[in-house]
Amino acid sequence: MTDLKNLIISSFCLTGSGGTPSRSKMERYYENGTIPWVKSGELRESVINKTEEYVTESALKESSIKLVPAGAILLAMYGATVGRLGILGIEATTNQAVCHIIPDPEIADARYLFHALSQKVPSLIAKGVGGAQPNINQSIIKELPIFLPPLPEQRRIAAILDQADALRAKRREALAQLDKLTQSIFIEMFGDPVTNPKGWKMSVFGAVCETRLGKMLDQKQQTGEHTYKYIRNANVQWFRFDLSEVFEMDFDENARNTFSLKNGDLLICEGGEPGRAAIWRNQITNCYYQKALHRARPNSNVAVPEYLMWLLWFLAHRGGLGDHITSATISHLTGEKLKAMTIPVPPITLQNQFVVQLAAVDKIKSKHQKSLFELDNLFASLQHRAFRGEL
Repeated sequence: MTDLKNLIISSFCLTGSGGTPSRSKMERYYENGTIPWVKSGELRESVINKTEEYVTESALKESSIKLVPAGAILLAMYGATVGRLGILGIEATTNQAVCHIIPDPEIADARYLFHALSQKVPSLIAKGVGGAQPNINQSIIKELPIFLPPLPEQRRIAAILDQADALRAKRREALAQLDKLTQSIFIEMFGDPVTNPKGWKMSVFGAVCETRLGKMLDQKQQTGEHTYKYIRNANVQWFRFDLSEVFEMDFDENARNTFSLKNGDLLICEGGEPGRAAIWRNQITNCYYQKALHRARPNSNVAVPEYLMWLLWFLAHRGGLGDHITSATISHLTGEKLKAMTIPVPPITLQNQFVVQLAAVDKIKSKHQKSLFELDNLFASLQHRAFRGEL
């Protein structure tokens, strides 16, 4: 090759995709299988050394799947996982939603190509077809240009990016461990709220909190005369708010009085992921909320929002909300069901002790989150410079 500065994928890589052996032949194609089979949902920007499912030699011979060597890069092409990447640490097969990319080792370093593709994912997805979750195909991937310096330079760049990425991974792991610590503190203090092993007094949610669903969005009643920001279901994540996109609608004086948000309010998702909750801390002034959310205001003599938020998390993740969710086509936690839900209510003094311990953990988490934010910015800067030949 004469110019290794910009080459399209097809000029130095082999590409392909796999398939899904017939599920009607489970015994022949899946049971007692020993060949790893990677699905697109298993791509998590990391090395893949094991898979959730395995297929048999018969599946390899009789279906469209094919063996892909260790070191190949995998890229999800369809659905919710589109754009996700992985690197095979083992020889494996894949399903049809995964494109495998095998670089010529004399031209491209696999780790370098992985990082180069990672930076290109947004532009790849932009070329896709479809609606909210556009699909990409092998033709789009094959025509993707990649900046390729000489191999020694690729390996040097890959080593720098690997090191920076490893620091980010350690910080994310530390944050995950802190989340587990909070879960352990809750269980130690209160026990499993689903089974209530400590025998706390039970009460209906409506007696612990004043609850109300938010304002319905009615386009016909939007005059633009009393426009204010409001929180919707998508803004509420577990334990936090995503305020990157906040919408507005009309709230007249009566509506503002009815649907106002106050410091310490617990906002709970009615649909989507019923029960998902976060505590409002006046992140936005003069802000209100939509009908897809419940606003819960705890009686301060009975419960604190931190306890209730974590209670809902445990109930949601341990099956404790099942009897309270209405499921016709979409799951809902209705106002009536929420108010009638019985929950354990430990002494308020114990709940306040939990708040103190939670604050101590959150203080440590804030430091790690700040560090991760800085590392993410550093990594993005390194990527930008690396694939412009400036690193």
